[in-house]
Amino acid sequence: MAGWLRQLLQKPKQSSRSDAVPKWSPSSSSTSSSSSSMTAVHSSASCSMASQGQLPSASQLPSASQLPSASQLSSSESARWAKRYDVCICHSTGDWEFVEEMVSYLENQPERIRCFLQLRDAMPGSPITTELCEAVQNSHCWVMIITPNFLEDPWCRYQMHQALIEAPMANGRIIPVLKDLDRRDYPRELRCLYYISVTLKENGFRRIKDTILRYLQELCRSTMSGTE
Repeated sequence: MAGWLRQLLQKPKQSSRSDAVPKWSPSSSSTSSSSSSMTAVHSSASCSMASQGQLPSASQLPSASQLPSASQLSSSESARWAKRYDVCICHSTGDWEFVEEMVSYLENQPERIRCFLQLRDAMPGSPITTELCEAVQNSHCWVMIITPNFLEDPWCRYQMHQALIEAPMANGRIIPVLKDLDRRDYPRELRCLYYISVTLKENGFRRIKDTILRYLQELCRSTMSGTE
């Protein structure tokens, strides 16, 4: 009797596999899916917060589709026509050949970029200071051809300073172009601005054109959004 009772007590209890392994159910799958979804949302939110630091991400900059088209840029209601010139070319007379070729390239683009050239467009008999100041004020942006001749020309420096006074925060209006000059000789007054380095004319002219049009498009876009 005692032996039989001992064997009964030592016999292991039967356990169902359903207790050991949880059964699949739609609710458990939904919970798992919801958890994964929440993780993805949290990860997305973290990336979003990270992109809101001091450095703007590419998504925060206006895309090409957000900028006005060429037809809008040339329309009669465009903010472009608020000033007489699209760009004022600040240069030394010693660089006239290069400047003349560049202006010819810009003015013959489909957008017909309007350039001010002192030797061509200044009114004969007018004071030089008056002409230079009016050219700066009547232009949306200013291209400065910075060469050894530019640095030695007091009138170039005068016009450069007038442009800095007109737009102290720059905002893309001042476009320095470095040509035949060592980087260390770049004017201190402009060192807070990126410049276009011209080694090949064709590539340099294209970059100058793109920079001017980008500014004009952004000007029109901000004006359009301000009136909506």
